[in-house]
Amino acid sequence: MSRQTDGGRRTPLNRDRVLRTAVALADRAGIEALSMRSLAQELGVVPMALYKHVANKEQLLDGMVDVVVGEVGAPAEDADWKSAVRGRVLATRQALLRHPWAARVVESRPGPTPGTLGHLDSVIGMFLAGGLSADLTHHAMHALGGRVWGFTQELFPAPPPSADPEVQAAVLREAAARYPHVVAIATAGAAHDGGSVVGAGCDDLFEFEFALDLLLDGIERLHRRGWTSVRPG
Repeated sequence: MSRQTDGGRRTPLNRDRVLRTAVALADRAGIEALSMRSLAQELGVVPMALYKHVANKEQLLDGMVDVVVGEVGAPAEDADWKSAVRGRVLATRQALLRHPWAARVVESRPGPTPGTLGHLDSVIGMFLAGGLSADLTHHAMHALGGRVWGFTQELFPAPPPSADPEVQAAVLREAAARYPHVVAIATAGAAHDGGSVVGAGCDDLFEFEFALDLLLDGIERLHRRGWTSVRPG
């Protein structure tokens, strides 16, 4: 059974439609609201109809990740390796910003999907095309870590602050007395854009680009020096 169009014809159910409907449902209602049953209801089919296209919910989530990764456009062909990598990473970040649930699902996957492997292959290819060695590229990818997927791990995980200014001030005073250095740097960052975060916290565009540029500049310096991880015997 498939949902009927206005003209009475049934819209064919296929894997692409299943995945894109699941992405739209997660965008609208949150990933917690997504189940095979809720997705079937959204599509106007019985749950068993979904299993012809995705074997289980884990395969559904894998496919949803690939849909999101597939939104990342190709870099400019004439870009140098550093600009190409930077552009690819920031484009990936924008894709994840459009789907707030995606970062958690990417992290939860037990293994790579075709889409994520293709994304990694693309980023690695940019380094290699720029003349970086496979050795340096290997370590560069480790250094970039989750930034390759457009997000970073929150440095200061904390519950939302109280709406009461007096309570906020009291909590800050107590924290400053116990952890003065943590509070000093946690309150020093002024360039936070609350509308650009992936999830919550300080992972905004300024912080993300700062760390990304720091890493890419360092990788470029190592490349120019002919760095290698192989130590003389």
